[in-house]
Amino acid sequence: MTERKPPGVSFESYVEHQIRDAEARGEFANLPGAGKPSPALTETEYDELWWIKRKMAREGVAVLPPTLELRKEAEDTLAATAAAPSERAVRRLVEALNTKIRAMMFQPPPGPPLGLKPYDVEEIVRNWRERRQG
Repeated sequence: MTERKPPGVSFESYVEHQIRDAEARGEFANLPGAGKPSPALTETEYDELWWIKRKMAREGVAVLPPTLELRKEAEDTLAATAAAPSERAVRRLVEALNTKIRAMMFQPPPGPPLGLKPYDVEEIVRNWRERRQG
């Protein structure tokens, strides 16, 4: 649509004419999502950044502030200790996590507060042993 609107023709009728011509040429046939509601309109609450979130999800991009990312990693690591095959593996997982937590604790917060402190490796190993025995 690179044509200019002719003088004397209202904008509305010019646009309607362009739409009718495109429809007659079949330019609206077989569009992706045709006949389905817009994904943005199916959200229960309006979020003005819905399109950014959708694009990030489609492209597999996730961006969390480093402190939140570490909190998630801590949660996942503690869950992984339950399935660890040995005490050595549990210790290795928790010690690696503690190293990251300590490093984050001594930096200025790059986002929300971390809210974590290093975990007691012996306590986690003790809990691991109890779950194995019971």
